[in-house]
Amino acid sequence: MHALRKLAWIEIKLFLREPAAAFFTLVFPLMMLFLFGGMYGNEPSTFFGGYGSVDVAVPSYAAMIIATSGLMGLTINMSLQREKGILRRLKVTPLRPQQILAAQVAVTFIATALGVLLLIVAAKIVFNLRFGGNAFSVFGAFVFSCASFFTLGFILAGLMPTARTAQAVAMVIFYPMIFLSGATIPREVLPKALQPYIDFLPLAHVVSLLRGLWMGESWGQHVSEVIILFIMLIVGVIVSAKTFRWE
Repeated sequence: MHALRKLAWIEIKLFLREPAAAFFTLVFPLMMLFLFGGMYGNEPSTFFGGYGSVDVAVPSYAAMIIATSGLMGLTINMSLQREKGILRRLKVTPLRPQQILAAQVAVTFIATALGVLLLIVAAKIVFNLRFGGNAFSVFGAFVFSCASFFTLGFILAGLMPTARTAQAVAMVIFYPMIFLSGATIPREVLPKALQPYIDFLPLAHVVSLLRGLWMGESWGQHVSEVIILFIMLIVGVIVSAKTFRWE
């Protein structure tokens, strides 16, 4: 356990030394919050069911942070470590392979949670953020969504031959998805022609689940999202176990 904690601490320091990963997880969501929150304010609106634009944006931005960590951070980090031979060297240490991968997941989760926490605190202080749900329920959905998306990162890291290719493919998947899933632009204002296709995007289900629970809806109102994310999790674990490579 001591070795696992030490490895996790090293991974945290490496994460903070990587400007791009730290920026898009910790800083970029805050920039989005202050930009659009400053433009539209957070006055209650019937358009958002009595909530303000910031109230709606925060759980959506939380989904964006999850996608950033899973698709971008985890994919690129694991690909780089394999390409540089770090994973191969770690595998021959006394640490078991499960511990090495657990440290990667733990650090990615901590960074994701920190990004969401900073977002919530800033929105509450500056825009008087409203919360109508159950904190434990929302946290459970957050953990569940992280697990589902992190498996996608492991799949890409295992399938892509190089870190550069992994980064390119992750970006191709990531950027259209955050703009078309409701993570950055509310689904209500997207063109009607796009609405039937939004549900094909995995991130759309994370946005819907987090936003619904944030506003006080029950898990029973999001059965389809839970089923889809659960299938993603199970399939992702199976596929990543078969495709993951140490060198």
